[in-house]
Amino acid sequence: MKLIYTQHALQRMSKRQLQAEWVENVAATPARIEPDDYDDSLEHRLAVVPELANRVLRVIVSKEEPRRVISVYVDRTMKGKI
Repeated sequence: MKLIYTQHALQRMSKRQLQAEWVENVAATPARIEPDDYDDSLEHRLAVVPELANRVLRVIVSKEEPRRVISVYVDRTMKGKI
């Protein structure tokens, strides 16, 4: 899967010390996919990342190819749900 990172996503990854490898793994093989509440062209991909102490990483990507990573963060509300 080809990913293009927005400036916002790159800033968030840097600030939160999230590695591109983790983002790419979650985007490619999510445990769960959710629609975006406001934009039908986006989806939220979620998965547990062992390197983040088994926390859930949420990656917001565009549905069309090439996929754009819009934002990324550790979703504390999903702990134990995936």
